[in-house]
Amino acid sequence: MAVVQLDTEDHQPENGFVSPETTSPGLLTRIDGAVLPFLGGFGKYQKQLIVLTWIPALFIGFSQFSDNFLLAQPNNTCVQPLANLTNQTISHSSLLDRPKNISARPAYIYANGSYGNHNDTTSMQCRCSEWTFELHTGLVQNVVTKWSLVCDSAWKVHIAKFSLLVGSIFGYLVFGILADWFGRHPVLIISVLFMLVFGLTVAFSVNVPMFSTLRFFEGFCLAGITLSLYVLRIELCLPGWRFSMTMVANFVVLGGQLLMPGVAYLCRDWQVLQAVIICPLLLMLSYIWIFPESLRWLLATQQYCRSKWIMGHIAQKNRVNMELDTDNILTELQRALQKKPKKTCIVKMVGTRNLWKNIVVLCVNSLTGYGIHHCFARSMMDPEAQETTMFHNFYADYYTMAGIAVASCMALCPAVGLMGRRGGLLMFMIITALASLLQLGLLNLLGKYSVHLNIGRIMSLFLFLSTLNKNFSIAFSIIGMFSSHAVSNLSIFFCAEITPTVIRGGGLGLVLASAGFGMLTAPIMELHNQKGYFLHHIIFACCTLICIICILLLPETRYQPLPETLADGESYTRQPLLPPRKPGEQRLLLAQSESSRDYTRVHDTPLHEAAATAVGKVKTITKVIWIHSLKTMNIRTNCYENPSNTC
Repeated sequence: MAVVQLDTEDHQPENGFVSPETTSPGLLTRIDGAVLPFLGGFGKYQKQLIVLTWIPALFIGFSQFSDNFLLAQPNNTCVQPLANLTNQTISHSSLLDRPKNISARPAYIYANGSYGNHNDTTSMQCRCSEWTFELHTGLVQNVVTKWSLVCDSAWKVHIAKFSLLVGSIFGYLVFGILADWFGRHPVLIISVLFMLVFGLTVAFSVNVPMFSTLRFFEGFCLAGITLSLYVLRIELCLPGWRFSMTMVANFVVLGGQLLMPGVAYLCRDWQVLQAVIICPLLLMLSYIWIFPESLRWLLATQQYCRSKWIMGHIAQKNRVNMELDTDNILTELQRALQKKPKKTCIVKMVGTRNLWKNIVVLCVNSLTGYGIHHCFARSMMDPEAQETTMFHNFYADYYTMAGIAVASCMALCPAVGLMGRRGGLLMFMIITALASLLQLGLLNLLGKYSVHLNIGRIMSLFLFLSTLNKNFSIAFSIIGMFSSHAVSNLSIFFCAEITPTVIRGGGLGLVLASAGFGMLTAPIMELHNQKGYFLHHIIFACCTLICIICILLLPETRYQPLPETLADGESYTRQPLLPPRKPGEQRLLLAQSESSRDYTRVHDTPLHEAAATAVGKVKTITKVIWIHSLKTMNIRTNCYENPSNTC
């Protein structure tokens, strides 16, 4: 029975696996093909809702990159040393003659919004009772300068950086499950409410533990807003609009990153900056009445009573006459009103065959993309000189990172349009792997031989190789950051398209949480003073090679309807990378010249003759037995009909 079912389905599950929840398809499950076109397609009302998901993306960008300014490391100068220092220490450090600048070099910026300063000061230089700070971020005061988080207290800065990222990771996991169980709209409103509470309370923190704790909950709520808006945006669009609408939202987030230095310069104080970032989210409280629940999620979970009202509302806004129901969608909806809601949790993914594999592959891709992004950003710093190799300026470094991100998103649009989701992801992952391997291999060889060639006669060659090594390192770092940023964004979008509607929140939450783990590697490396950085880069470089192989297992979702149930998600299997030569034509495993060869003389082999003789003998014996059986049956029949005969 299973074989017959597989042959009659349009999409054959891989390896003969049939989901136990497979049901007969109806019009209400064909949302992209029947329901949304009946309601006006991607009409005016849907476009208005999409714009409403773009506006908060600007403030999400502010919050995501706020660590650049709230926790930036300043140049610190000791004004008043401790009184118990010895005269010898004082004479060597010259603290009595003039103030001692402990950190003359500016901190270098990482791509994910974290900073690192160089722990090149001794314990003697940290013995100071009063400091003066100089910030380069446009602020007069931030968290580091307010509580003097330098020297022995510098580790608290890393904990504060952990708090926002760790809160986001837990938020993605928790709110993803809640979005699948209670809906996208309640998760969005609850996240906004708590974001206002915790975000504004951060500005009134009285110490570092309070600041870090509140930032954890701020990141937790920020994850709920980001995830719910992303899912709502995807589920509003028809297949041809999904990617373009998502990329516009990504550009709005990058716009928040670009505008953040100007906002910080106008605010001047970190508490005012925090309040300015959070207060605009008050406008999102109007979404309680403006923004409806996702119609796609309601239909996928069989909540047909609410679906009927929302369908009427959408048709009214799009000015669609619902009486012209040629497909009898309303009739089928009326018959299904008595069905009970059927909700699904992300744990059901474990019982699938293809779906869990696709989600795990995309989780590894997003983790690798964000993790190696930090490695490339760290490579832009000369490890020997312990200073930035770019512009030695906060704003120049900041806008360099932002410019790479913008260029990556701009290149992502035509690449995905030409090669599709899987082809684009594979191309950018290959570029990331090549940039990483060349940086780890070729540049280390150049550095090795430049040291051996450090003799008087060829000093110029040594200088040339050293400069070449430095320039190539910067070039490969920029290329790697460019491609890894594209890999991260495309992995998240890819997951939103592959995951069925009933568990889309949980699946997207897993991929976003994996991206958060990749971002978390930056403050972890800072906490260890960059020890083990080379091994860290090697591990992620090996992960890129694994990801290249795993990407080939993914299906292509371009122009495909979103899967609604687990059975739909199972039907998405991988296709060949190269399309058929003609529509519906499969590529031959053998070339035409090989398939037309003459194999008529194969039967002359001894093995074939022996097999033919054995088959002939078996046929003869079978024929004799069959004739004897017929004769016996005839004799018994005659005896039964004529018992007087002698049998």
